[in-house]
Amino acid sequence: MSNDGVNTTRRRLLVGASTAVGAVGAVGAAVPFVASWSPSDKAKAAGAPVKADISKLEPGAQMIVEWRGKPVWIVRRTAEALANLPGLDASVADPDSAKSKQPDYVPGNSARALRDEYMVMIGICTHLGCSPTYRPEVAPADLGADWKGGFYCPCHGSTFDLSGRVYKAKPAPTNLEIPPHYYMSDDVILIGEDGGNA
Repeated sequence: MSNDGVNTTRRRLLVGASTAVGAVGAVGAAVPFVASWSPSDKAKAAGAPVKADISKLEPGAQMIVEWRGKPVWIVRRTAEALANLPGLDASVADPDSAKSKQPDYVPGNSARALRDEYMVMIGICTHLGCSPTYRPEVAPADLGADWKGGFYCPCHGSTFDLSGRVYKAKPAPTNLEIPPHYYMSDDVILIGEDGGNA
């Protein structure tokens, strides 16, 4: 086979130019594709930490803030409610929160809180994801004489004490989840970050 009349320099130039154009095209197509993997600004904001001002939260009251699309409950417990918690250890399924989802720096005791007075937890039942209702009253007729206040899930009847600990023989498998959080000041909690506690 003869290469008569073939300009090898021109062939190399055309092959090199085609390869370069193809590489630029591949990079041009890949950049938007890879950029689409990054979360949008809306998604970044949804996962961002949330500040909660608790300065006006009265004893016995609850406030709700949203973090990552989930309700986060902050309950200011009364001295009476705090005194009742250790007495419920025998009635709850996981009194020391050994199987529950919460940051390591949050105590696993009956209070389950960085500051005993304030309970911070995600308001989603650990059974099938319903949102329990806040029932702070003591001994209501529908929950019984032993009820010391807490949360009742209307979907399947799970009950939790004021520390979010699930009572025994209920559908919910674990205590309510505690999100990462810390106190920025006496009156402000930042939910979604550990503040260096981890």
